[in-house]
Amino acid sequence: MPQPLPRPEYPRPDRDRSDRWACLNGTWYLEPEWGPAGPITVPFAWETRASGVGRSWLEHATYRREIEIPDWAQARVFLCFGAVWYRATVWLDGQVLGSHEGGHTPFEFDVTDLVNPGRTATLTVAVDAPADKHDLPHGKQRSIPRDDYDGVCFTPTSGIWQTVWLEARGRTYVRDLRVSGDHLDSFHVDGRLAGDSPDGTSVRLTGPGVEATFVSDAAGAFAGDIPVAYPRLWSPGDPFVYDLTATVGHGGAADRVTVTAGLRRVETRGEHLFLNGERLYLRGVLDQGYWPGTGLTAPTDQALRADLALARDFGYNLVRKHIKLEDPRWLDHADRLGLLTWCEPPGPSRYSPAAAQAFLDQLPDWVARDVNHPSVIIWGLYNEEWGLDWDIPGRPELAAAARDTFDRLAALDHSRPIIDNSGWSHVKTDLVDWHHYDDDPGRWATTVAALAAGDADSFPVTLGPGFTVEKGLYADEGLPRQGLPLLNSEYGGGFGHLERAWLLRWQTQELRRHDRIAGYVYTELTDVEHEAVGLADAWREPKDSAQLDLAAVNADTVLVVDVTPAAPGADIPLPESPLAVAVHVSHHGRAPTTGTLCAAWAAAGSALGDDMTADVVVPVPAVAPFELSPAITVTVPPPGRPARLHLWLEHQGKRLAHTFVDAGPTRQPGRPAALRG
Repeated sequence: MPQPLPRPEYPRPDRDRSDRWACLNGTWYLEPEWGPAGPITVPFAWETRASGVGRSWLEHATYRREIEIPDWAQARVFLCFGAVWYRATVWLDGQVLGSHEGGHTPFEFDVTDLVNPGRTATLTVAVDAPADKHDLPHGKQRSIPRDDYDGVCFTPTSGIWQTVWLEARGRTYVRDLRVSGDHLDSFHVDGRLAGDSPDGTSVRLTGPGVEATFVSDAAGAFAGDIPVAYPRLWSPGDPFVYDLTATVGHGGAADRVTVTAGLRRVETRGEHLFLNGERLYLRGVLDQGYWPGTGLTAPTDQALRADLALARDFGYNLVRKHIKLEDPRWLDHADRLGLLTWCEPPGPSRYSPAAAQAFLDQLPDWVARDVNHPSVIIWGLYNEEWGLDWDIPGRPELAAAARDTFDRLAALDHSRPIIDNSGWSHVKTDLVDWHHYDDDPGRWATTVAALAAGDADSFPVTLGPGFTVEKGLYADEGLPRQGLPLLNSEYGGGFGHLERAWLLRWQTQELRRHDRIAGYVYTELTDVEHEAVGLADAWREPKDSAQLDLAAVNADTVLVVDVTPAAPGADIPLPESPLAVAVHVSHHGRAPTTGTLCAAWAAAGSALGDDMTADVVVPVPAVAPFELSPAITVTVPPPGRPARLHLWLEHQGKRLAHTFVDAGPTRQPGRPAALRG
């Protein structure tokens, strides 16, 4: 019985030509440089179980299969690859089509003149996948020799790891089409035709409330603005996506492609981010994009969507896809689910002119692939000076490489903020972000407060056992110390999932304490191989978090408690007299909020039930958006035994925010609890 076709869905829903296409996934024949040849399942890397091969450190191999060319009358036929790591040379019936270098970007060949409809042809793809990846953009794939950060690297992904397909296009066809909705009431279109008659040809663009006709110039280019009748803006609360169809020509020779776009504008104004003119606070989670058994390739299209839905259910409004160009279908799901995305390419691990150039070379194809997605609100570049030898401040050529990369990306697209080097040592950036891990909640709170106040612009970073260095936010005197949005883009800590959940709650509230901070990104969504720090395990099952409601931690409105906690289950010692706790409200809605602050003791480790009644109720004056409220003090009697103090904000019978403080014996020495104030 034939096996189901893996990843059978059309791979580019954002540039849809699925009315005439053929998926080439499935069984191919793989001939390694050494070792036995045999079948392989595409599009899974040859290291994975799903490929049926499971080979590590294979550096050269050749794929082959027979393909049948559909009878697409009067059409051009294209052979398309989503991604092949790292170098690919392609032949059809023994005739070389060309080569491509770069493991994450798509490529294609016009094979119209080499195929006969209804007949088979032999497709051959030779792949070079170097084990030494230091000079290559490889992200978190392991390398030989090993990377300096090998402890956070994973199984390599080699060979064909995204969908391969054939598709038909018109004799004159839309080669490029960029659609921007930044004006909010119109789309700006930039496109280019290719094929038989690219010059002086009409292009009709239609969609909801959209209709326009352009005529290409001598180079095949066309551009202009299209007003939108009754514009509907894209936002997380209303992720409306416009499907716009471009048509060139008539009849069987016509070309039709449907692109997706959104009317939305993301911008910085001073130290704040704005979406469609409204203040935006980022509540993000890091996602590496690995799956058990399939590596960097999602096992199914549903798995891509499920990861985004999981992040949303945990209360996050943004996903930072970490040093990986994710499957375009993931971005399409983000567009339609209303998840904001921060996207960044894979980087090399050590600096050389060749490595810096390879990093630059992937930018044009990346931007061309992803620029239309309204969900993409941040372009990231380098991460923590990986590929820049962890020494931007000490070596001018490394600072120049980061600056040049920012300028190159800005020239390609600057409709979103760009980050030059995520984590520290910024030289030219639209956002000042920082990564900080610390398992001590008191020390964490002190560091966050100093960075938010501008009293410090450096912090300790542990690079290995007993190896801690001081990292600064700025590595260029010309970069302003104020006036750019400041945000955390990696944090977390703790040994085991219960302690991690405890730290997540207290560390996140400290980020919400400071209104200057524009957002945060927690590390991370799911476990990956040996890196067991996810909110869910590698199979996407949420972990035990000791009754912690992640959606409440990451809500628009949260409570910030003036407590420096001591240990999980014992944030404070068991009080022997009435306990006064100072609580603030952090509210990120459109309008002020108010209500009553409620408090009640409950059994240790208990959840906040729907039927819980308050022991103490304190009125809360109106809280302005994006301004931490003054302290509101609640005083409760001693519970007499280990207990959990639930605190919640209620308005007209609806709970707007919730947190808790555990009181009990502290079994962890050297970490005293304290009420702050």
